[in-house]
This record gives sequence, structure tokens and C-alpha cells, in this order.
Amino acid sequence: MVYMWIDANVILRFITGDPPEMAEKVLELMPRIENGEMALRLSHIVVAEVVWVLSSFYKYSKKEIAETMITFINADGIYPDNPTLLIQALKDMDDYNVDFADAYLAALARTHLEAVCSFDNDFKKLNVNLVLPPGMET
Repeated sequence: MVYMWIDANVILRFITGDPPEMAEKVLELMPRIENGEMALRLSHIVVAEVVWVLSSFYKYSKKEIAETMITFINADGIYPDNPTLLIQALKDMDDYNVDFADAYLAALARTHLEAVCSFDNDFKKLNVNLVLPPGMET
């Protein structure tokens, strides 16, 4: 089996069908993935980029993004780095209405039983110990 790292632009073409010419090429690739001829590795940074583009350019809701990306992550032939962490971050992004990066960082901190140092109060929603930079405690 051939393993490849998938870029955000390929995932975006697959999800959105836009632009159609590129989306058709991705659709030609997917049967090769599904039948085990190839496998796609997925980085968390690529997921972050996909989330950002779906939100900012395509105006997907957090719920739509979470559902779509969780389905993609769980698809046969997709091998994400730390899928449990990615799925938790996507769910938290939707459930708590926070940015994906914050949800991912909080999920990562929780797995290590560590705090997050930030000015962002959204971390209080994410069941993680928030540490404000010195002099900013309230």
C-alpha cells in the first residue's frame, strides 16, 4: 500500500465540490483509497486549515464542519495523527462554540494533564486549567 500525506486543498475539493474540475480529480482518487490501493495520512495542521477555510470562505457552521470532518477522519483509508484528539477537538469546537485551534490545544493539554497559558477566556469553557500570563489574573 502507498501512503501519502493529504493536503487541505484536496480535502476541500472533496467536501465542497469546488471548483468542479479539481473535485472530479479528487473523486477519481477516492476509489483507490477505498479499495486499499492507497492510504492518506492526515495532519492536525491540515485539519485546522480545512476548518478555517470551511468557516471563513464557505461559511459552514461549526456543527457542519465538525460532522463533515469527523466523517472524513473516520473514513476507510484515512490515517490521521491522533484521531481521538482531533475528533474531541472538533466536537468541543461545536459544543462550546470556540475556535478549532483553542479546542485542539485544550484537548491536548487535558491529555497531558497540563494547563493552558492564554489571555483567551474560551479555555474556561473547555474543561482545562487556564493560567493567565503574570499580572493578568482577575
